[in-house]
This record gives sequence, C-alpha cells and structure tokens, in this order.
Amino acid sequence: MTTKAELYDVIRKPIITEKSTMASENGAVVFEVAIDSNKPQIKEAVEALFGVKVKAVNTVVTKGKVKRFRGQLGKRKDVKKAYVTLEEGNTIDVSTGL
Repeated sequence: MTTKAELYDVIRKPIITEKSTMASENGAVVFEVAIDSNKPQIKEAVEALFGVKVKAVNTVVTKGKVKRFRGQLGKRKDVKKAYVTLEEGNTIDVSTGL
C-alpha cells in the first residue's frame, strides 16, 4: 500500500484547458503526471485519491520547447499528461481543487 504523499508524487495537478473540458464531456479527466510514472501507477493513484473506478488510462509526453532565457538558449521541461477515462457513473470535479 502506498501513502497519500506517494500518490500525489504520481499525480501532479489537473489540467484545465479547452481540450480537457471537451474530454470531460466523454467521462475523461486530464492530469499532469510524473514523467517516470506508468499507466498502472496512474490508475492506482486516481482510484485511491478520488474513490472512483478507472476504465482506461492514455498517456502523452509533450517535449519541452527550446526557448531563449536572457539571450541564452534553454529548454523547458518535458511534460507527461494522462487522459483518465472513468467508468460510467463516476465523476471527478477538478474545478473545486484537490
């Protein structure tokens, strides 16, 4: 059994964008997750933290952009997002906060 702090290490924060709002109409919630987490870990964390049943987890890694910082080239961090599809009848309200 993992502790609550370890579960919050897997799930960083919910992502609230226009695209994630459209996904929530189909029973999906989008989270930013740790870059080294895998789908079973994400599923376990969401089920334990929010008390819902997860149907599927899809992940995508967005590569960080190369940007200029004070005239020097730098690179933003890579970000991993998880699209968590919930079973019928389960919902997570991410607008109220964790």
